[in-house]
Amino acid sequence: MAKITFKGKEVTLLGSELKAGDKAPDFTVLANDLSEVTLADSKGRARLISVVPSIDTGVCDAQTRRFNEEASQLNNMSVLTISTDLPFAQRRWCGANGIENVQTLSDHRDMSFGEAYGVYIKEMRLLARAVFVIDSNDQVTYAEYVSEATNHPDYEAVMEAVRALQ
Repeated sequence: MAKITFKGKEVTLLGSELKAGDKAPDFTVLANDLSEVTLADSKGRARLISVVPSIDTGVCDAQTRRFNEEASQLNNMSVLTISTDLPFAQRRWCGANGIENVQTLSDHRDMSFGEAYGVYIKEMRLLARAVFVIDSNDQVTYAEYVSEATNHPDYEAVMEAVRALQ
């Protein structure tokens, strides 16, 4: 199980840690219009899944903007940002920040994604910062659990894994 800290304090992650080579588990999250979204909805496409604790914080904002920028240059790849923020807050934030290439999704209702991907922070009911790259056959090709939730992921390593699928 991945060990992470949040502002220096160790937290408990619920679910199983994923590694490259694992089959990506299904999940159900909410789109900004409250419709359900599952992994199967993007079947046949590669996916970059960026996981953030809350889109309204500095590092989460920067991470989402970075992957939005990168997404504009990707072919046949879905770029998803998942947090526990309410869908309404995600929609407002995207509109205010011109985010058009990333689909923001909420795990607030069921924590389905958090448990399936091992990023559910038990003590805070938030998701730990992580990035997953999944190929079009639902195989995890890259998994990064950021050891300190207030730090950035390794953007270069993520994009190298993405480019390997292009």
